[in-house]
Amino acid sequence: MPAFICTACGTQYPASDKAPSQCAICEEERQYVPITGQGWTTLESLRVKHRNAWQQHEPGVTGIATEPHFAIGQRAVFIETPNGNVLWDCIAFLDDATIANIKARGGLKAIAISHPHFYTTNGEWSRAFDAPVYLHAADKKWVLNPHANIKYWEGDTHELLPGVTLIRCGGHFPGAAVLHYANSAGGKGIVCSGDTLTVATDRRWLTFMRSYPNFIPCSAKEVEAIGRAMAPFKFETLYGHYFDRVIKTNAKLVLEKSVARYLANLNGTARPDGT
Repeated sequence: MPAFICTACGTQYPASDKAPSQCAICEEERQYVPITGQGWTTLESLRVKHRNAWQQHEPGVTGIATEPHFAIGQRAVFIETPNGNVLWDCIAFLDDATIANIKARGGLKAIAISHPHFYTTNGEWSRAFDAPVYLHAADKKWVLNPHANIKYWEGDTHELLPGVTLIRCGGHFPGAAVLHYANSAGGKGIVCSGDTLTVATDRRWLTFMRSYPNFIPCSAKEVEAIGRAMAPFKFETLYGHYFDRVIKTNAKLVLEKSVARYLANLNGTARPDGT
């Protein structure tokens, strides 16, 4: 039986003889059902016309995204470390070429996902590479296609590998997380943020939302918590959820300024120039 995938968000459901009547992710207020209605596909169907594109951001840090655009347009990040490789976030499309490319680079030690909009086909990736999938336990209710390789982590941080730390920020989802890799960017550190911390279109600021398509902001309390969660970590570069959403330098300062600007605009103390 096929395992149907939502064409709007990329979430894969357990194998069944017919498509689900609705997608729980898209019905929830952070996502949406397209005006054309709910649509479904399968990996087999996607493999006819789709492929994964690779873009190296820096040595050992490579983005992977599907072409043509599919679902939300999620982008994964393949991180190569001396202690094993990590896939940060998960895209729905997986084919033999992607599997061969990753295995040629040493395979995967772990898969870690920021929040439910990137859960997609994580079970397929896990089986392909015999790799555990790390999800924050606070978002367990959104695991719609469970499997034995899911590892739920709790608390505010989790060391995935030496120098690789998952940080729970919350905001977008209760368990929304980012990945910090201390040894990248010439030892200055990087953060892979998905859209837990979203790189703005101008690539000079970050923003924080409960729902991006439906324009629901995070609260002041949630954004203050994001600032506190990130405060102990040093990082120079931040990789967002699309190829071009990258803050190359001074990313920690950008985060601090963005939290301050966001809070000032919420409480009415922002200056006329918006800062």
